[in-house]
Amino acid sequence: MTNLLSQSIEQISREKSIDPEVIHEALEDAMVAAANKYFRTDEDLQARYDPETGTIEVFAVKKVVEKVDDEATEMSLEEALTVDETFELDDYIEIPKPTVDLGRIAAQTAKQVILQKVREAEREIIFGEFSEQIGQLVNAIVRRTEGREVVLDIGRTEAVLPFSEQCQDEQYKPGDRIRAVIITVHRLSRGPQIVVSRSDPSLLIRLFEMEIPEVYDGTVVIKNAVREGGERAKVAVASLDDAVDPVGACVGMKGSRINAVIRELRGERIDIIQFSDDIVEYTTNALNPAKISKILIADPSRKVLEVVVPEDQLSLAIGRKGQNVRLASKLLGWEINIKGAEEKKLEILSQLEQLGVSSEADPLSSLEGVGEKTQSRLREAGIESVQDLSLKSVEDLTAIPRIGLKTAEQLLEAARALIDSHSEPETSAAVESGQEEVVDPQESGEETQ
Repeated sequence: MTNLLSQSIEQISREKSIDPEVIHEALEDAMVAAANKYFRTDEDLQARYDPETGTIEVFAVKKVVEKVDDEATEMSLEEALTVDETFELDDYIEIPKPTVDLGRIAAQTAKQVILQKVREAEREIIFGEFSEQIGQLVNAIVRRTEGREVVLDIGRTEAVLPFSEQCQDEQYKPGDRIRAVIITVHRLSRGPQIVVSRSDPSLLIRLFEMEIPEVYDGTVVIKNAVREGGERAKVAVASLDDAVDPVGACVGMKGSRINAVIRELRGERIDIIQFSDDIVEYTTNALNPAKISKILIADPSRKVLEVVVPEDQLSLAIGRKGQNVRLASKLLGWEINIKGAEEKKLEILSQLEQLGVSSEADPLSSLEGVGEKTQSRLREAGIESVQDLSLKSVEDLTAIPRIGLKTAEQLLEAARALIDSHSEPETSAAVESGQEEVVDPQESGEETQ
């Protein structure tokens, strides 16, 4: 019998990964519950399991007192001394209770209590295990749907994929194998509830670590990642090794690495962006593939940027339903206001009028050192005035036939110098409002002249 009890405890402990001490306590609690039912007494009954002998003894605990007020929990010193001469006041005495008569009641109660304790222990183990895995990737099998939630099998237990954490347009059928990331674990009365996500940016980061060795070993660092699950994501990366191109490492040969991530996310578009400490360069990268004309730091304290783009790049910069600029804003942590070149031009002219500065356009001929041929080429490109010219970038100008890099830089410098010469009030107003202008975030091209 002793061996059978000990073996049963060991077996349960091993199968359920539960500390044997927990089962010992469950046995003791079960015997106390059975004794209370059988003896129907107000005594303070307790039980003790001896793992060496495999026996459980039940006893009533009484306090040794001078005068007895409650016979169920107290014993006089005189009576205690008849049991053992060493007892003193305030000592506790254990009075054995017969366990043979507990019989079937003890067996049934013990079984119920042990099962309950084992379930509670299992829940605590699962809660502790998965609480330490928040942000980690899990492989799951779709089991069923409950309303708009999806219940997943993640091995030792089940997890819930709420509707708010699902990717748009994804369908989940029983038996489907998916990957998700643990975002939280709730302690509920029926057991721990593990909540996973398919739309959280941390899922994207974990997938990058799996598919891209340079990210896994720390050579390439993911600075930030933002997503609109199932549609589009932007990931900013930087390299700790000058010899490693972070964007190229993430894309892989012919897109092999990034395509593996895209397949797992069922076609989600992923923009990989070169991180930069320079906010202008970082903004330009974040808004790719749109071409940027100017970037204005409108309010450094509130982190507000104003980005000017050519009219034909406006829809590309904003993106479908504002998605491109919205994700770029989240990635940078700055508010981004996109404006077309014409809108910005009208805004500047309006400010000049309010400040009492002439808003009449300066002809291209007013630029010193600019010949008729160059003026003609500019007009053919739709640039009719010095103000028009000032709103262009070096890249815009080098796209005009027979205007090279140096010529473009000289033209822009001359145009802005002329405008600055008669628009000092505007500059003062911009400084007072905290607006700092940063021009030409991307200057590239070879001189063709």
